[in-house]
Order: sequence, then C-alpha cells, then structure tokens
Amino acid sequence: MFLTSLFRDGPDYEKRLKTPFKPTKVTLQEVHTAVPKHLHEKNTPKALLFVARDILCAVIVYKLGWRIDPVSSWISTTLSLSPLAANAIKWGLWALYWHWQGVILAGWWCLAHEAGHGTLSPYSWVNHVIGYSMHTFILVPYYAWRSTHHAHHKATMSVERDENFVPRTRSDYNLPKAEIAHRTDYHEIFEETPIYTLLRMLFMQSLGWQYYLFTNAMGNPMYPPGTNHFKPSSPLFKPHERNGIIASNIGLAVMSSILYMWTKEVGLSNLAKFYLVPYILANHWIVMLTYLHHSDPSIAHYRKSQWTFLRGAVSTVDRPLLGWAGRFFLHNVSHDHISHHLFSSIPFYNQPEVTKILKGVLKEDYNYDSTVWFPL
Repeated sequence: MFLTSLFRDGPDYEKRLKTPFKPTKVTLQEVHTAVPKHLHEKNTPKALLFVARDILCAVIVYKLGWRIDPVSSWISTTLSLSPLAANAIKWGLWALYWHWQGVILAGWWCLAHEAGHGTLSPYSWVNHVIGYSMHTFILVPYYAWRSTHHAHHKATMSVERDENFVPRTRSDYNLPKAEIAHRTDYHEIFEETPIYTLLRMLFMQSLGWQYYLFTNAMGNPMYPPGTNHFKPSSPLFKPHERNGIIASNIGLAVMSSILYMWTKEVGLSNLAKFYLVPYILANHWIVMLTYLHHSDPSIAHYRKSQWTFLRGAVSTVDRPLLGWAGRFFLHNVSHDHISHHLFSSIPFYNQPEVTKILKGVLKEDYNYDSTVWFPL
C-alpha cells in the first residue's frame, strides 16, 4: 500500500486538473490587507540563530563523516564480516552522509536566498555578508543569481519576461498554427525517447544548476546565445550591478583556491566524498524544488496582455517537499512558496502563518500538491 502511494498523484492535484481554469478574482489589496504588519518584521538575532544552526549541522555531519571508515572497519573486524558485507556497511554510511549533507547544503542555498531578499535582517550589510558567504561556500555567484532571481519575482509566470523555466512557445518549436497543425507535427517534436529523457533528467538533476548559470538554459529565450551569470556585461544585469558580479566571481575564485589547497592536504578521494558528492546532491534539491514550484501542468503561464503580479505569484505551487526535513533544513521554501512570491520580504519563519491566512483569502485559487516527493 505504501509503495503504491509513492506513485499516486495527490487528490488536490487531480482536482485541479479536472477543474476548468480561470484566473483568480482576488485582488492584491485583499491579499495585503489580510496579512498583519508584525509578520513583516525582521529579527536579526533570530536569523543568526538559524544561520548558526545550519552551519553547526554541516560541521557535525562533516565530523561524523571522518568516523565512517574507521567505524565501518571496526564493525567488520568485530563481527568478522565478509568483504561484501563490510563494503555494504561502509558505503551505506557514506550514502547516509551524502544525503544529509546534501540536504543541509541545499538549506544553506535557501538561507542565502532569503538573505538575497533581505529577510534575515533590517540591516542590508548583514543580509549580504550571510548570503555572500553561504552561497560562495557552495559555489553560487551570490550577487549574480540574486539579480536574476529578483527579476524572476517581478515577472513570475510571464511567458515574455520571466527568468526561469520559461515554457517554449509554438514559434520556438517552429510549429504551425493550431488551426492547421496535424498530429504528425507534434509527434516529430515531442516523440517519446525514454533513454534520452532519462539521460536528460539525470543531467538536469546533477548538473542542471551549473548548466543554467553557465548557459542560461531554461531561462528566457529573449537573451542572446552565450548569456551567463559570470560575465559582468551580460544582458542579465544592469550596469550598476556589475561590481557585484565581479565580487561574486572573486568569491568563487577564492573558494575554488581553498578547495584546491584542502585537496592537496586530504586527497581527491576525500574531496569527492566530503564535498563534491554532497554538492551535487544539494544541486539536485535546488533544481527539483525550483522546477516543481513553477512547472506544474495544472497552473498557468500568462502572456503580457493577461499577466499581472498577483496572477503570476498565485500560479505557483506549495508542496510538502521532504516533509519535516523540508521545513527544518530548506526553511519552508517549498511548503510556503506562494506566500514567498506574494511577500518575498517576509522572513521565512513567518511564512507558515502567512500561508494559513492566504488559504482563507485565495480559497480555490490556492495551489497545493500533496503528491509524495521524497518524504522523510
């Protein structure tokens, strides 16, 4: 029963698919009036406690990681295990380390993302120090991504102006108009190729985040080829932002140098086990959560004549991604994503309360998907 439930769509999702779509009639004023002002308040000491907690979690797991090989060796010797059983224990423990460190580092990304929105403190320098430090540690260009992410928030679900996961149109695929198109026109473009699809999914989940930063893949096609998050003169950025892009690149260069020097001390194997594998798994969670927020078959993207800020923000989906771990480590980013888009300046620890209020205001226009996604 449990296994079958893992592959079953949530009832809320199925209901949305069966319900004829119509844009929300709720007004932005109604939404803003419903949320009390005290939820907008930022608390620097409270935010710093979350930062300290996340860093402490990563350090504890890292320290435990150094015990994996000697502990697994002691267990196999004490119990006189076969080489196969000994290896199973050792790599099972490493898999446990990789999973949790990957989730924790994804949480660092989420916390730095909050800093980029200025929600950790009323002092901008505190937000920037935290965001820049935590993002740079996991090789994210803080100011560069902060810029495009803010642009995404200003044009969420706009076909012409959104920055991420922008759906391609008929003209992008060179398809004829719907009135004259035949089934064969679609078949040639969208023919199912399971092996290719699987490889594409594996690439997307492991290196898709870096590919986006380097090539703007799945970004807005209005940008020319070669657009990326590292070139200060990139069309992604305004002239006044270029010094921040340079600062991001300097941070990445320094972090890369630190990793190089650390690797000389501990070896390539330990670099891979302690940093690279959790780093890739963190990227997996980053791609998954951002994709799931904005790529649901039951929600709408809007053309410029129909788009409004409210329609775009409401056309996202709240999901219980990773269950309690998503609440604890990912700082409510998936559980309360609609409220985050409507009120991106509200601290993440207040967003659950905002979501409760929004459910009452939006009613049927509140999008929630209880479909199981890697529950813990």
